Amino acid sequence: MTSRSLRLARLDRTHPHAFELVPDADTRAALAEELDLSALRKLRLAGALHPEGRADWRLEATLGATVVQPCGITLEPVTTRIDRPVARRYVEAFQQQDLPAEQEMPEDDSLEPLPDTLHLDSVLIEELALSIPAFPRAEGAEMGDVGATPPGAEPIRDEDTKPFAGLRDALKGDD
Repeated sequence: MTSRSLRLARLDRTHPHAFELVPDADTRAALAEELDLSALRKLRLAGALHPEGRADWRLEATLGATVVQPCGITLEPVTTRIDRPVARRYVEAFQQQDLPAEQEMPEDDSLEPLPDTLHLDSVLIEELALSIPAFPRAEGAEMGDVGATPPGAEPIRDEDTKPFAGLRDALKGDD
């Protein structure tokens, strides 16, 4: 993808800066392969970069895409339309906290450190990757019952995995 990079220090801070990225067919095909998609029919990131305060920027955009990927059950092609807002805030006074690996998500997850150069193509790819369904399903596709039992053994039933099922049955008999 041809990089659409913005050197933030060189941008005029008196007005928003509109942008629109619409990758060509070759770029979409390369992205589809990278993201393990069957096809990426449409892709567009359009919005504006708004100055905030002395040095910060706010990105507001819309991601639009049409992705095709195999159904997680039948492997038939599933087409998904993605239309979602994208919001990020690039702040000069960003504080990366040294917290343990397991922590609660911050209330504002759109905050990012202010980069020297903002690569809009990277924003597009990241937002697309986050938007793709993890387990697409074709219409009417359902998981069936799956069993694996050694020869001569009784299959395990759902009731067999509930340790208090027998106790419940015993208590019902005391009525």
